Amino acid sequence: METVKWGIIGCGDVAEVKSGPAFKNVNGSELIGVMRRNGEKAKDFAKRHGVPMWTNSAEDLLKNDEINAIYVATPPSTHLAYAKAALAASKDVYLEKPMALTSEEAEKIVAIVKNSNNKLSVAHYRRKLSAFKKVKKLLIENAIGSVLFADIQILQPRNSDIVANSEENWRLNPAVSGGGYFYDLAPHQIDLMYHYFGSFDKVDGYATGQKNKVEDTVNGIIRFNNGVQFRGVWNFTAPDNCKKEECVIYGTKGSIRFSFYGDKVILNNQAGETVFKFQNPKHIQQPMIEAVVAYFLGKAKNPCPAEDGLTVMQAMEKLSGR
Repeated sequence: METVKWGIIGCGDVAEVKSGPAFKNVNGSELIGVMRRNGEKAKDFAKRHGVPMWTNSAEDLLKNDEINAIYVATPPSTHLAYAKAALAASKDVYLEKPMALTSEEAEKIVAIVKNSNNKLSVAHYRRKLSAFKKVKKLLIENAIGSVLFADIQILQPRNSDIVANSEENWRLNPAVSGGGYFYDLAPHQIDLMYHYFGSFDKVDGYATGQKNKVEDTVNGIIRFNNGVQFRGVWNFTAPDNCKKEECVIYGTKGSIRFSFYGDKVILNNQAGETVFKFQNPKHIQQPMIEAVVAYFLGKAKNPCPAEDGLTVMQAMEKLSGR
């Protein structure tokens, strides 16, 4: 393979800005076709983004011999079916997070990948954003000494501006999303903790459902095998004046503070306070897509294997008390 030639299954709100255009911008990558069940909307996406082919049938992309990779950007309820079909059609797969509806489905995807000659990466794209790479670098450099624990607070109102807009709010339908806004946002946070601190030793948590009939409040703890501890709380019925989203990592010599949706990382240690500022790319998944393209072309390691996506799914289920 000299060029990754993509087909997108599900060219909706996520693909519009966050990811879709990046497939044309990355070296060694081309966007050949897009699919959406509403053919007119698929046609409109293709016209606006200069994509040669559009369709309302995923099968059209899977049967297209020019396409050698599929981006699955549908809700989680269809991830297993589309990932399985794409791999069976000898296409590499870039799979949106959370990688499946349940950990059982995620296990099936992992097994399918192991028995396939094709590749799969999960879209935990924050791993490749500059701010979060800086956090990892500071941890490796022992900028705050030995890490003791991490604390995350995600307090958001019902209409949160950090939740992607969609015509149908499928994120609050657990049969489609897996578990409300927690399942939509928490994969980003849990994956970064796993990326920073390694494998989990024990995960536990509790959840309550209120107005949305899904997990509105989740309170969880994690103990990592390296001794680091974690505490996290997610609430999606918070009043506007209590809105917050922040992570603080504490060490023996200081702390690292950052937002998952902001533009700076704040280091406090024996040298004082240092603020590192960053600007996210317009198409926020582009750095991850660059890494995925390099992996599909055989030039780099997998930036997020299916096994990592499974680990995050299993942790989310335990955190929410399932």
